Amino acid sequence: MARKSKALEGVSKTFEALRATYPDAHCELDHASPFQLLVATVLSAQTTDVLVNKVTPHLFAAWPDAKSLAAAELPAVEELLRSRGLGMYRQKGKNIVGLAKGLMERHGGAVPQTLPELVALPGVGRKTANVVLGVAFGAPEGVVVDTHVLRLSQRLGWTKNDKPETVEQDLCALFPKTAWDILSHTLIFHGRRTCFAAKPACASCSVKDLCPSAFHAENVGRKPRRTQA
Repeated sequence: MARKSKALEGVSKTFEALRATYPDAHCELDHASPFQLLVATVLSAQTTDVLVNKVTPHLFAAWPDAKSLAAAELPAVEELLRSRGLGMYRQKGKNIVGLAKGLMERHGGAVPQTLPELVALPGVGRKTANVVLGVAFGAPEGVVVDTHVLRLSQRLGWTKNDKPETVEQDLCALFPKTAWDILSHTLIFHGRRTCFAAKPACASCSVKDLCPSAFHAENVGRKPRRTQA
């Protein structure tokens, strides 16, 4: 029990240091409503927030809410996404038009505030649902585990697992529910600015003295490199 308490104390100290480093940590997807956040998060799958933020002003200028997007012609939505450089534009176009229709048919156009209702919508998985629940409604039902959160959780010694759903369980056990939303934003900020997948900037890291992977983190939390046959 004493050993566990000491480990938890170290986790809290590290997180406090990261929060002090990134006091402005937040969701970096631009949005003006829960609906726009939901759509932007769906579009962000396997692409960057920077690119999504270049696409969504044009998307929302044409279809600003669930009612208008639900009535949109799918080819027109796909073409807008394609012309703005978004990958997987056919599948993503289908998903966002489909989720808009689901919102209109089942929720009167409003974004539901429970995880089961959100994940029932096209293109919405647990991670996307928790982004919306945490950012838009302040009530996440888990920790958002993207590639940054997964990588940093392993490097910081907070988990030995490599599957997002299991890492999420580990983080939820380590941190109180009140910290779940800001935890993911803080780790994402650190992953984007310091603890890169390749060549992490350990020398300038604010928690290098607390990190068990400091200065040898290159291959921790990353998928093994493919070897040529």
